[in-house]
Amino acid sequence: MTQPAPSDQLGGPGAGPPLELGKDDPGPAAPGGTRFFRPDLRTLALLGVLAALILVGGLTRPEEFLATTNLQLVLVQSSVIGVVTVGMTFVIMSGGIDLSVGAIVALSSVWATTVATQDFGFTGILFTAVLVGLGCGLVNGVLIAYGQMVPFIATLAMMVSARGLALLITDGNTQIVTVESVLDLGSRSSYVLGIPPLVMVFALVTVVGWLVLNRTTFGRRTVAVGGNAEAARLAGIDVRRQRLYLYLLSGLCCGIAAFLLVVLSGSGQNTNGNLYELDAIAAAIIGGTLLTGGRGTIVGSVLGVLIFTTITNIFALNNLQSDVQQIAKGAIIVVAVLVQRRSAQHTT
Repeated sequence: MTQPAPSDQLGGPGAGPPLELGKDDPGPAAPGGTRFFRPDLRTLALLGVLAALILVGGLTRPEEFLATTNLQLVLVQSSVIGVVTVGMTFVIMSGGIDLSVGAIVALSSVWATTVATQDFGFTGILFTAVLVGLGCGLVNGVLIAYGQMVPFIATLAMMVSARGLALLITDGNTQIVTVESVLDLGSRSSYVLGIPPLVMVFALVTVVGWLVLNRTTFGRRTVAVGGNAEAARLAGIDVRRQRLYLYLLSGLCCGIAAFLLVVLSGSGQNTNGNLYELDAIAAAIIGGTLLTGGRGTIVGSVLGVLIFTTITNIFALNNLQSDVQQIAKGAIIVVAVLVQRRSAQHTT
């Protein structure tokens, strides 16, 4: 008997629901040209929410909120958690989770700001932050992909261990950066056409993440593994290796975010990245990424980051209590999950 083709296995009986590409993906190209981007209703809804928040900020604190310096501040604050969220989106789309991203950011930042590391200057700090992030991602990936550990447990263990190691390195003290080239990168004199370098890095990571997800085999394999891992395996995808690469990618994003945080704060602390894992997961969820895997968007996740950062900024400008801010964020997450469930019911 002739074996069905891999594509038939992925969509045939017993293989589970048909796999979906990320909603940013335009699908098959039309004759005579290729569509680069086609927003869906969810993306348009997120843009509407962001526009509404900007309107609220403009009406409540027009002079402060709409000031160029404040808008630059919102984008800079979005950059660090935004880079982490890009990596988190890939992991969640594969059906995994990473609870250790905040702790990895903390460990990378303090390891990169030790006196010994700073002796190597700008390159030493950047290289160390990225290398530590990749190392932590490698440990997560090996434990999950080849050790068959549940992602929740493996990354929870990494979160505790990385926090403890960061505290051991700093002994609870703040490590001040003395490398002028790193500090200059966060100063206003380094802005290009009014755009902070940190925002440029965030934009670059976003574009690369979008291209990888929607225009490469790696992205298609990520969606396939998250949609139906067994069907992906039958189609010839090395599921374990793919998961290893995804946690390496998440660690890389954490390393880059740690360097951005060092530039922004001018220091390394063991408390850096506190609750980043929750913020990144929440931003990905309201952006349309399914916690069960198989669907998600980079654009939606980035919009989720901008929405949360804008809410924080509006509350700060209006001197509102942080507990009310957390309640508002929680309500947004609940609404986003309910919308996901409703849309899933309509498609089945």
